[in-house]
Amino acid sequence: MATPLHPDVARRDGPWIGEPDLRLESFRADVERDTDLADYPRASSVRANVLVYRAATIAAIEGGERRAVQAELIHALADGPGVVVITGAFDAEVIDRTSAAFFAIIEDQRSGGLAAGDHFGAPGANDRIWNAAQKLALHDPAAFAEYYTNDALAVVCQAWLGPRYQVTSQVNVVNPGGQAQVPHRDYHLGFVPPEHLGAYPAHMHRASPALTLQGAVAHCDMPVESGPTMLLPHSQRFTGGYLAFNRPEFVDYFAAHHVQLPLRKGDAVFFNPALYHGAGSNVSAGIKRIANLMQISSPFGRAMESLDRTAMVLAVYPALRAMRAAGRPQRELENAVVATAEGYAFPTNLDRDQPIGSLAPPSQVDIVLDALARDLTDEDLHVALCDQNERRMP
Repeated sequence: MATPLHPDVARRDGPWIGEPDLRLESFRADVERDTDLADYPRASSVRANVLVYRAATIAAIEGGERRAVQAELIHALADGPGVVVITGAFDAEVIDRTSAAFFAIIEDQRSGGLAAGDHFGAPGANDRIWNAAQKLALHDPAAFAEYYTNDALAVVCQAWLGPRYQVTSQVNVVNPGGQAQVPHRDYHLGFVPPEHLGAYPAHMHRASPALTLQGAVAHCDMPVESGPTMLLPHSQRFTGGYLAFNRPEFVDYFAAHHVQLPLRKGDAVFFNPALYHGAGSNVSAGIKRIANLMQISSPFGRAMESLDRTAMVLAVYPALRAMRAAGRPQRELENAVVATAEGYAFPTNLDRDQPIGSLAPPSQVDIVLDALARDLTDEDLHVALCDQNERRMP
């Protein structure tokens, strides 16, 4: 059944997306193109129309070269294939320690009688950790801090969302026999009821993908038979895609033309949330496919999950102080702080939390970075955060 459309103007490039904007032949014109490696000089290769970068090429670089890499990533995610793979993004030791923490959290959930539902089957068929970022920060703060110092992750997130992005994540362990997802687009408009989508003007369909970045870090080797994410490169270019993705002809086209890339432990995939994608079926004999699925949000949007970032900061701060004392680069510390703390000063109570000497009061990130710079004690930071939280209350 076709998705109901807004009853007003229905012409291509008009203020609303209408039936003429949802033709499969227009979709094919956007999708059926080759990714030219020459357009992306810092990429190492193109595999199945997907750009592949080496982590060493894009991490820990300075100044103009960092901006040049980020400009290339913006082009790739917005107007190119819409998806990039970063090989060797995370060290194996960091992945293994974090995976051990994730499995301990899963075991705690099981022992507590909690069967977390997921997108692949009935509750209990696979294992899911919702709000994995907060749970990892509280379960193993040092592992969390080490994981999110990662500069390859920061380069991509900063490119798409700016410097104060907000990290949320969900861990998914898909056991053999786990079934594929239907192709879809993601948050925000990808989660709007179909009957409401046509009421959003076309410029909101174009703006929604700029508010989030989708990512997945492989926590084990993922051959194709284990079901790594199915991807349709260049499909993010189709403006009418939020209205069209569940139409049978588009589902059939995805089934016939999607690609899947094998990943090694520590590789990461990042893609535009408007890219048509879906998790694949795990048809392997014995691979428990584990990935940390990241949804990184603009500070100007609303993240899908609510996190107690004050609790996260208080848990992780001692590990950050130890890293600073050991001489870790300031950039890595900032990466971890941004992944932990609230980066935006608003909304707040401007009667009490006044922007004195600036356009906005300090954010939680500002307070934590200042605490690290002054080597405040855990107790001093606790007081500073409680004072800020009190000022922000209505």
